[in-house]
Amino acid sequence: MQPLAASPQLQLSPIVAGLWRLTSWNLDVQARVRWIEQALELGISSFDHADIYGDYAEEAVFGEALKAAPSLRRRMQLVTKCGIRLRSASRPYQVNHYDTTAAYVRAQVERSLQCLHTDHVDLVLIHRPDYLMDAAGLADTFATLTREGKVRHWGVSNHSASQFALLHGRTPLLTNQLELSPLQLGALDDGTLDQAQQLGLRPMIWSPLGGGRLFTGTDEQAVRVRACMEAIATRLGISLATLAFAWVLRHPSRPHPVTGTGRVEGLREAVAALDVRLGNEDWYAIWTAGKGHPVP
Repeated sequence: MQPLAASPQLQLSPIVAGLWRLTSWNLDVQARVRWIEQALELGISSFDHADIYGDYAEEAVFGEALKAAPSLRRRMQLVTKCGIRLRSASRPYQVNHYDTTAAYVRAQVERSLQCLHTDHVDLVLIHRPDYLMDAAGLADTFATLTREGKVRHWGVSNHSASQFALLHGRTPLLTNQLELSPLQLGALDDGTLDQAQQLGLRPMIWSPLGGGRLFTGTDEQAVRVRACMEAIATRLGISLATLAFAWVLRHPSRPHPVTGTGRVEGLREAVAALDVRLGNEDWYAIWTAGKGHPVP
């Protein structure tokens, strides 16, 4: 089956603000509003959420800021994810599991709308591959929620190339959100970034700083990569974080890196990478440090 034509493209900002840790930033409502305003001032207009972030509390914490300053909603793109049933005090499942049934996806989308104080979400991603996913049934769910005006675009996260193709063959997907950093190189070899480039669907990239391991990791790989990158960053006159974002941005699939910081300075470091163009030798020096061996 040939992939369906994609719907009109959603324009995400080049850098996306990730809200995974928002509930741990300890910002009051007005501080959250100001943080959003500062992100927008830097050109970061896309905000990445998930129903399970912050033990199911993150979207509501962000939504309090939008309720306090509703004019902000018109200036941003809201991205969220669903499809994981995560055990918590309020959800005593026997085991964490995936769920892409129509009832669950609808319930989580409607919950996200309520928490975020919005009438639609710009992009909803299926958070992880569901081995029991009925691709045709999920496509019907997407179409219904789109007709109702609740979701503008759909995508996936952490899906293999074949899993992406299975769903994209039935309903147009906008993106696959993948992990990529100098410490996590799998997406370069597993076909997902090749597929994104082939289809012209820009991937989103989570954890471009290796979950902070790039700065604090004491394992052999982290120490090796950090030493290599610090030398390059010093020569280029940029921070280590900016270099890490520039390394991700250098990929020809034109990825959207997702930040994970509550520090405005951290947002500035990410945005600064848009003005950095790594040469092939520097890019491969970092790849070599990540792999621990030269190119074959």
